[in-house]
Amino acid sequence: MQKIEVNHGQTTDRGLSADTLVMRYEQRSKGRIKLRSEQGTEVGLFLERGKVLRDGDVLESTEGLFFRVKAREEPLIRGVCDNWELFARCCYHLGNRHVPVQIGHKELWIQADHILSDMLSQLGMDVSTCEASFSPEQGAYAGGHGHHHEH
Repeated sequence: MQKIEVNHGQTTDRGLSADTLVMRYEQRSKGRIKLRSEQGTEVGLFLERGKVLRDGDVLESTEGLFFRVKAREEPLIRGVCDNWELFARCCYHLGNRHVPVQIGHKELWIQADHILSDMLSQLGMDVSTCEASFSPEQGAYAGGHGHHHEH
């Protein structure tokens, strides 16, 4: 099994010859996971706590092999509206529940959940289901800069 330890080490796609790891969002955000690459290589992935792999990241194993990350399509809820105030209200309610949200122009995507779909619909957003890769916002402190207060 290839062991991959990723600290700050995600590299960008530099045209490297790489095998592919196809993962749902949940898998891309786990700290430790065993996977099988598209070419059949067993991989043990060890991520720094709080890191989330993005579609297109390239990882290097301890043996010097490269693996490109590909976001797998998964069931999602798509919410759309034409009103910024309603959009902000919907984002607030999802954030208040600590729901990962992918945000676009007056549209958002969340992982499939009928209760949250109903909530968005009741708030006035047009909702539908779809299959797509999911890349939610990482949060204000995801960049590793820490949380600082001025006193």
